[in-house]
Amino acid sequence: MSGQIIFIVWRESVEALLVVGILNAWLQHNASDSGARRYLWGGVAAGIAVAFVIAYVIFNLAASLPPDALDYFMVAMMLIATILIMQMVFWMRTHGCQLKQHLEQGLGAAVAHKRWWGIFMLAMIAVAREGSETVVFVYGLLSSARNDGMLQITAAIALGFAIAVATYGLLQLGGRYLSWRLFFKFTEIMLLLLGCALAVSAAGKLILLGILPFTSVIWNTGWLLDDGSRLGGVISALTGYRSAPDLVVLAVWVIYWGAILFVTRLQQMRIRLN
Repeated sequence: MSGQIIFIVWRESVEALLVVGILNAWLQHNASDSGARRYLWGGVAAGIAVAFVIAYVIFNLAASLPPDALDYFMVAMMLIATILIMQMVFWMRTHGCQLKQHLEQGLGAAVAHKRWWGIFMLAMIAVAREGSETVVFVYGLLSSARNDGMLQITAAIALGFAIAVATYGLLQLGGRYLSWRLFFKFTEIMLLLLGCALAVSAAGKLILLGILPFTSVIWNTGWLLDDGSRLGGVISALTGYRSAPDLVVLAVWVIYWGAILFVTRLQQMRIRLN
């Protein structure tokens, strides 16, 4: 569980640092008024505050629910996290290469007309988006398995952010040690695998709730890699692997990866048409 949280916080924090870095670098070179940068950092602080408010609402709502309702809430959060992961990956595929251009265009318009609150909103929305996604992903992960202690969760979040800062520093060296393209390609694959793991975990909870049927095992690869072992458990948590899947798990795999393949083909067709 801690490894999943570290990965999510690492990935989302790097993306947030990228957006803030683009905004700050542009303002340093194009806005002589230091007030513009104060609005930028005010927006960053507001975005972080929004993410904390969302976290507070989600965790307190969960704590107030009766056990039966909490089970359904956890399943819903896992499914929402899965959908958000898919949406984020495909959004980045489409808009990632133009992200810097769009941000700088928004900044240019705000500075030209001295609309400093536009800079504030741009920074707040960008940071709040990454922060809120992180909150939903982390809660979805906590819902999918045994919860670690608060100290372990906090340590995982802190470690993920620290690694993100170090990674961002390497990425800023211009590809000498690590390129943005390689980073996004690797994390895209890992995110999609993690989305599959969340979908499989949600299906497992729906079986326990009696909403989905319990079916017989189709095959067993426990002799090769048992998902109950230490290594198998890690791979299972990160990818949705099951050594003894039933029909429900198989259906989840087919539907999930079929949807990924379908949307990927649609994106490729749009690129060719354009």
